Amino acid sequence: MKEHNLGYACINMELSNAPKAKRVTTNRSMIKRTFKARGLKYASELALANCKDLIKILQWNERRNIRFFRISSDLFPWSSEYRLSDLPDYEEICGVLQDAGDYIEDHGHRITSHPGPFNKLTSPSERVVINTIKDLETHGEVFDMLGLSRTPFNKLNIHVGAHYNDKPMAVDNFCRNFERLSPAVQSRLTVENDDKASLYSTRELCEDVYTRIGIPVVHDLHHHLFCTGDLTNKEALSLAVKTWGDVKPVVHYSQSRPDEQNDPKIRPNAHSDSYWLPVNTFGHDVDVMLECKHKEIGLFKMKDLLLEKNRVEKNYQVV
Repeated sequence: MKEHNLGYACINMELSNAPKAKRVTTNRSMIKRTFKARGLKYASELALANCKDLIKILQWNERRNIRFFRISSDLFPWSSEYRLSDLPDYEEICGVLQDAGDYIEDHGHRITSHPGPFNKLTSPSERVVINTIKDLETHGEVFDMLGLSRTPFNKLNIHVGAHYNDKPMAVDNFCRNFERLSPAVQSRLTVENDDKASLYSTRELCEDVYTRIGIPVVHDLHHHLFCTGDLTNKEALSLAVKTWGDVKPVVHYSQSRPDEQNDPKIRPNAHSDSYWLPVNTFGHDVDVMLECKHKEIGLFKMKDLLLEKNRVEKNYQVV
């Protein structure tokens, strides 16, 4: 069995929970009132510290053979309120991110990001679309500062995510507003299936978005349980994989929190803390972004589950 390239998202539990003097995190931020009171200088200090700690997380990952990581969208606090080049520490930040990018390239890491759910290229509101474009462009700028490839290998992943009671109109808006994005964003953008039946299945994304603007579809195996598009997980994943061309596809995986906690009152699409079943990619060679709440701890658990699955399958074949 080919070993899966497993990744985790944004926060390293061990490093972020260390004593304050040794804490490592890339999501230092502040409330809006603090930003207004302390301004760009403080935002710049936090961003610089976040960028310096990014390298530390990458080094920690490398020592443990983890080469797939999702960068936090909070790397630059309140980035919607300024241009990155306006930060007082901008030149130093550029140097730090260049060093991080060199480390990524030298060690063969895959880096991605997942801009937040407030990004809506589908919106009929021009103000919302403008804010979305600004946020996506900031992500593209950061990836350029890191020297990452302008391909979906270094994906910026979003959801179509809203339909405003008119799915054809929403998809039209998404595809039209996609054309307003710079090459730094267009070349990296991917779309992911939703976890609500009223929103967008992998099938819809492949048929209605990919066929029009050619951006790859990220299949979330857990989301699919709640928005199937009348396909099995295996069928939907096979469709999504075909949208990636010669770039290795990414799938997302988590399990259901109410099953884990034995609590039916928890919403069924909530992500679990960890894992008890190995991920099934149905024979496809994909990178797997693990979205459980326990981050790298869940990744190590998944490695153990996959090793045990492989051991059992080998023994079964021998018998």
